[in-house]
Amino acid sequence: MDNLSRIIAEHPFFSGLSEAKIDEITGCTSNVRYAAGEYIFKTGEAANAFYLLRAGRVSTEMYIPLKGPLIIDTVEEGSVFGWSWLIPPYCWHFDARALILTRAIKVDTTCIRKKMDTDMVLGYFLMSRFAQVLEQQLQVARLQLINIYEDPVRVAGVLD
Repeated sequence: MDNLSRIIAEHPFFSGLSEAKIDEITGCTSNVRYAAGEYIFKTGEAANAFYLLRAGRVSTEMYIPLKGPLIIDTVEEGSVFGWSWLIPPYCWHFDARALILTRAIKVDTTCIRKKMDTDMVLGYFLMSRFAQVLEQQLQVARLQLINIYEDPVRVAGVLD
């Protein structure tokens, strides 16, 4: 097993996947590096990858006119980010920016989608894992909405 296959096999997102399937995925991957402040992807661009974060910190953001970027979520080492590749028309719905020097494994999803079309086991595995990622992101969004719209006076009364 080469170094990239080993890194992918050891990533929590791929736990339980066979060595043969890891090798299939490895054929669609590359190492990438982003400087602090560098955008990994931007809203509206083609979503043709997802990322396994090896080191660093990445924010998911949306741009608010007259206010600037609003951070939706922040992920760190061991995380997976980038789910827009799953749903046509395969374009990013948010921006992703490296907050510090960041290293990741970039998974080419044009390559992965072709493999998923012919390998239903791999397809089911990836869809079920990304369903968990989406559920986690919905929970983050829910908590942010509570923080934005909750009446601080009412919350203080409940917590006292």
